[in-house]
Amino acid sequence: MSLRIEGLTKTYGDKKAVDNLSLHIAPGEIFGFIGHNGAGKSTTLRACAGILPFDQGEIRIGGISVRDNPLECKKQLAYIPDNPDLYDFMTGRQYLSFVADIFGVSAKDRQERIGRYAEMLELTKDLGQPIAGYSHGMKQKLAIISAWLHQPRLILMDEPFVGLDPRASHLLKELMKEFCLSGGAIFFSTHVLEVAEKLCHKVAIIRHGQLIRSGSMDEVRGDSSLETVFLELEDESC
Repeated sequence: MSLRIEGLTKTYGDKKAVDNLSLHIAPGEIFGFIGHNGAGKSTTLRACAGILPFDQGEIRIGGISVRDNPLECKKQLAYIPDNPDLYDFMTGRQYLSFVADIFGVSAKDRQERIGRYAEMLELTKDLGQPIAGYSHGMKQKLAIISAWLHQPRLILMDEPFVGLDPRASHLLKELMKEFCLSGGAIFFSTHVLEVAEKLCHKVAIIRHGQLIRSGSMDEVRGDSSLETVFLELEDESC
């Protein structure tokens, strides 16, 4: 498994943000994570990325424990938060070179990959500009390029389509499909159910930190739309 979550529990005081959550994501899968704000999606993703400690359970990236060996896990993954916090004083190219340095990407490989992804996401002409002058959509594109730069095995994304225009959203979907066809895995949260329905191989629905439905897209939605199933499950949980 690219990502194995077993019995994940995270509490904040008396509140269980994530309650005994278990999910398995295999290489080649695009896995959608659905739920309202506060359902536990971001907490789960941050725990998987190794930046948020958790109380109980186990998370493994490529068989390696996030709790026991977080640094080795981080080498295998990339994480894009819902609001990427980039270094505004850098130019786009400086930031990507900084990320490439962290992951030990060679000069030749970084030049080729930055050129390819920047061209694909239509950001090439802006790479020499300070990030402080970037729009939210441009920052999101830069974060996407930085995530793909070191060729991780797993990409975690929190609401990646927020702030992207329709063309940029289409380009990101194509990148995600290409990444998984090459053997990578993607775990991402989204409010856009139509995107999840068309893009994901598997999907999980979470409410108040608890998993209420999970499986292949066909298993979860049955003969209905994903939106219909989601709303029905929400009503039942209420």
